Amino acid sequence: MTKRDYYEVLGVGKDASEADIKKAYRRLAMKLHPDRNAGDTKTEAEFKDVKEAYEVLSDAQKRATYDQFGHAGLDAQAGGGRGGPGFNPGDAFGDIFGDVFGDIFGGGGRRGRSTVFRGADLRYELSLTLEQAVFGDTVNLQLPTLVACTTCEGSGAKPGTKPVTCRTCEGNGQVRMTRGHFSIQQPCPSCRGSGQQIEQPCSSCQGRGRMQKNKTLAVKVPPGVDNGDRIRLSGEGEAGQNGGPSGDLYVEIHIQPHEIFQRDGADLSCVIPISFATAVLGGTVEVPTLGGEVALKIPPETQSGRAFRLRGKGVRPVRGSGPGDLYCRVEVETPVKLTAAQKKILESFNEALLAGGDRHRPRSQSWLDGVRRFFAKVGS
Repeated sequence: MTKRDYYEVLGVGKDASEADIKKAYRRLAMKLHPDRNAGDTKTEAEFKDVKEAYEVLSDAQKRATYDQFGHAGLDAQAGGGRGGPGFNPGDAFGDIFGDVFGDIFGGGGRRGRSTVFRGADLRYELSLTLEQAVFGDTVNLQLPTLVACTTCEGSGAKPGTKPVTCRTCEGNGQVRMTRGHFSIQQPCPSCRGSGQQIEQPCSSCQGRGRMQKNKTLAVKVPPGVDNGDRIRLSGEGEAGQNGGPSGDLYVEIHIQPHEIFQRDGADLSCVIPISFATAVLGGTVEVPTLGGEVALKIPPETQSGRAFRLRGKGVRPVRGSGPGDLYCRVEVETPVKLTAAQKKILESFNEALLAGGDRHRPRSQSWLDGVRRFFAKVGS
């Protein structure tokens, strides 16, 4: 009897992707499985054809052979036909659900004998000063974490003994459960998916294979990190189980408030108090930067709140090119605790300003004009 074209059996084109082939196989297997069509020999035969087609087209090497030489090439390569006496529809159905649920249970279906588990990732909040974040640093962390037991080397068994094959699942790590028309696999309740049981537990870890321990890690903080940045330390998380890999450690950066500077990305800002005389007459003030003090020239008649930009005096970000800028906002400081003589001088000075008219107070005059216009609108 002539075999049907495998692509035709699955209902896909010859250019179908691996995902398309898998999707078509799942759909047809669910529809044609003998558990759902009891006693229907025709459907069972169709199911076998679908299984055979999928086994070929899901294998890149076999698919290439089939595309080039057809069924004859496969027969010559395998030394005979497929789907013979050893064929078990239940295994095919188990493949479907193993693919779907394998990642959830951590086992990968019936393919693995012992289920391994990757260790959990850990997160640590690292508080840094602004200087540490800007210039970089190496910080030692004390971390409580789960590590492989040194007594049993992670096996969970007493030294000199070994875990034995689970009698419930016979080492598969999974058991099959049938519910109505569906047959699914789930982790073995006896060995919790490991495929092995420990008859003589290790006294140090009580058979868990892991134990809690405080470890010290030296974390290198690169220059320019900012709030919310994360440093990933591969393999420094919790130890895995049953030989699984360790998780990762994510160090999240939090920068402490600074007494002088505020940071906004690559830029810094600060407030510089200046005297009334400096604001009026101009002068030079010393401004702190992360690289040392610099002289900032204050022009005459500077108003309170004016910002001055110092290029390149900010932060060089961890991702980026040049450094940001430093913005210095000046605030005119009001004198306090004046003597009687000082107050008299100020009163005389104020009288002289008033005598000079509005030219000495441009902002006050414009503000008063705005107030008059506002009340004029309200009264109209």
